[in-house]
Amino acid sequence: MTTPVCPSYAGYRFPAEDISHAVWLYFRFPLGLRMVEEMLAARGIIVSHESVRQWALKFGQDFANQIRQRLPCAGDKWHLDEVALKIAGQKHWLWRAVDQDGIVLDVLVQSRRDKSAAKRLLRKLLKRQCRAPRVLITDGTVNLFGRG
Repeated sequence: MTTPVCPSYAGYRFPAEDISHAVWLYFRFPLGLRMVEEMLAARGIIVSHESVRQWALKFGQDFANQIRQRLPCAGDKWHLDEVALKIAGQKHWLWRAVDQDGIVLDVLVQSRRDKSAAKRLLRKLLKRQCRAPRVLITDGTVNLFGRG
């Protein structure tokens, strides 16, 4: 069995604590690169958003895995919703599943609105959560079993 390798921060201008804090902020909260840059500047750490992006690419997967493991288990009551969006002038559909505590379980964006999209989202959810919900609530527009 191999032991997990800690990421090497050697060769970087900033201390490992600053780099890890920036990457943690980026993956833990829904912040953009420039927001992380501003938050670090408020602490006296002047760094560009491009550096934060490169750190996130190199060290981010470990942080994302740790954060995902520490999240609480999803509840047994799921809300499935859909919203119409315009992306680059084209209409797309955002499918989202949230549990009763507001934890986003999964998101799917696609250009077509049909029942196969809802079924695809549910299949992904069931596979990832490893259990079915006790209650599934929709807003009435999500059509899982009829014509789509």
